[in-house]
Amino acid sequence: MPLRLTDIHLYLSEDESALYSKAAAILKIPKDNILDLRIVKKSLDARKKDRIAFVYTVDVETQHFASLQKEETGKIRVIEKESHVSFPKLRTELRPVVVGTGPAGLFAALRLAEHGVKSLVLERGKEVYRRVKDVEKFWAKRVLDPESNVQFGEGGAGTFSDGKLTTRVDDPRISYILKAMVDAGAKEEILYQSKPHIGTDRLRGVVINLRKRLISLGCEVCFESKVTGFNAHDGKIESIVINKAREIRTDLLILAIGNSARDTYEALSKAGVKLENKPFAIGFRVEHPQRLIDGIQYGKAAGHPKLPPAEYLLTHNMPHMGRSAYSFCMCPGGSVIAASSEPGRLVVNGMSLSKRDSQYANSALVVTVRPEDFEVFGKGPLAGIEFQRRFEGAAFEAGGGNYNAPAQGLIDFLYSKKEASLNSSSYRPALTSANLEECMPDYVITALREAIPQFEKKMRGFISKEAILIGAETRTSAPVRITRGGDFQSVNTTGLYPCGEGAGYSGGIVSSALDGIRVADAVIGLHIPKIINLE
Repeated sequence: MPLRLTDIHLYLSEDESALYSKAAAILKIPKDNILDLRIVKKSLDARKKDRIAFVYTVDVETQHFASLQKEETGKIRVIEKESHVSFPKLRTELRPVVVGTGPAGLFAALRLAEHGVKSLVLERGKEVYRRVKDVEKFWAKRVLDPESNVQFGEGGAGTFSDGKLTTRVDDPRISYILKAMVDAGAKEEILYQSKPHIGTDRLRGVVINLRKRLISLGCEVCFESKVTGFNAHDGKIESIVINKAREIRTDLLILAIGNSARDTYEALSKAGVKLENKPFAIGFRVEHPQRLIDGIQYGKAAGHPKLPPAEYLLTHNMPHMGRSAYSFCMCPGGSVIAASSEPGRLVVNGMSLSKRDSQYANSALVVTVRPEDFEVFGKGPLAGIEFQRRFEGAAFEAGGGNYNAPAQGLIDFLYSKKEASLNSSSYRPALTSANLEECMPDYVITALREAIPQFEKKMRGFISKEAILIGAETRTSAPVRITRGGDFQSVNTTGLYPCGEGAGYSGGIVSSALDGIRVADAVIGLHIPKIINLE
């Protein structure tokens, strides 16, 4: 069994090979007596800018295990070797239908398939590389395909993102998710990085390989297959309608739609499935030169070849307003992208390649909004969608009605000034100088104008002449929750299992994948009576 050593610091002048000597010093043994050393966790500590360090946790195999295991301290402990994850093979008459190939859908289907349950997997959009062509056409020529875009298609919205794999959830199944991604082509370093990411370019290959894995396990994957109707009887799901033409009978439906599937929410509501409003956040993207953020976060060490593009996380609570403002989905070395899915409405998001080598850094700056804010658009569960549409439409018009994004210098925004010229930006197709007050509710503007000076106090230099605000960021999370019970089923439609970000139960790639796994595990447990044979 290995020994786990924590809190090992390597400074910028030190190479990772020094881990062996530092581990030996902690264990008080010769370096040559270390048989193997494996990095378990790696994080960056830049709190002291004159003493920036990478902090490691490592597992060490040594000849002296018998004597050293008695010497457990705060930095040394004995751990059990991880056992290989294996799954019983279940033969069953069930043919679950999984809707959506984002993280929740892919991992729900994978979990089931590894238990021998072969799903039919439906995706409304296209395969990754056909989808990429459609998105590039949109960015270059302003031609939007409502069924193949940044929001819809293989891999979900995460396919065009930074590919962040961080989550606040603590669950042993997360290691299974990361290992599956490595097996599908992600770099092994995501297994131990404290803030792992894949990048949109590498994530595309990972998604394709996960699809191939599903097919090899007996699943069927169908693209351009949008669910347009749900049929339920006596509170039980009976069938779904595909592309308004084909009916598929099923009594077990895993619904892993993304948070932009507004027409699917409408179809669910029409079928009587219980939905409810939920809070989310809206605002803008802020873009800085990456060198500026590096200088703020790293000081004189900025530009060191070992340092990654710097990140930040900012938040400001406003109890007097009953709201908070915060940065979200920060993309170091990334770009701001047009992420619309409906004609005549403008949405922006952030994206990074695996190398994060763009000259720009961007992040959402958003403010929480609540169901009571939506009441002007009605009191039903879809009011949040209409709220989003209102301000996406306003952003579209402010940008010129051609998918140019309305933008304003950060300082100009604070002082309610509109300048004709703007700094350079990563955004495609282009920016249009605008007054961003036209694109958001008054309380969002007020909240951001209070919060941004507070962000400056935490990051001196954040308010810069080089910083630009770009609108509108409205898809931070689902505005709707598909209400489910403790058994993961819809509370009023048996056999319907909502999961992932679009169902309102997760946010981000890993937490969505985890929610898909939870649902798959629940399906297997609940339907064991139907199992024919267990190998």
